[in-house]
Amino acid sequence: MERMPITLEGFKNLEAELHRLKAVERPRIIAAISEARAHGDLSENAEYHAAKEQQGLNEARVAEIEDKINRAEIIDTSKLSGETIKFGATVTLQDEDSGEEVTYTIVGDTEADLRARKISISSPIARALIGKSKGESVDVTTPKGTRTLEVLKVNWG
Repeated sequence: MERMPITLEGFKNLEAELHRLKAVERPRIIAAISEARAHGDLSENAEYHAAKEQQGLNEARVAEIEDKINRAEIIDTSKLSGETIKFGATVTLQDEDSGEEVTYTIVGDTEADLRARKISISSPIARALIGKSKGESVDVTTPKGTRTLEVLKVNWG
């Protein structure tokens, strides 16, 4: 079983979602199925079929989250430090062509959220940055082409 790095915050978010799916969604769906059954003929009962589909999707998500929790390798980023970029680092970069600055935090695959500026450890940018330090430049191949990025800052926690 392959271990999956995840921050403590990301792990807690997975646990919270799992709890919600089991404690809130599962009972709600069961009640909807019971109510739909009471309406009679199940073969033509749209509410019943919709509720059963919701149940299948909910149980699939529960199984997916349980698998992620079982494979999780929790890394407490508050205890990390150093000059080189690794999992958990918050990195400020500058595009050498456009001058645009951007800050990313390198997190686990399940936590990646580009809007929140959290990139996956397995993303092309993160893979190119691992092991680099302030002042170094890296070439990164992105869907928009190759970009040269300079590391301006490396922060922790």
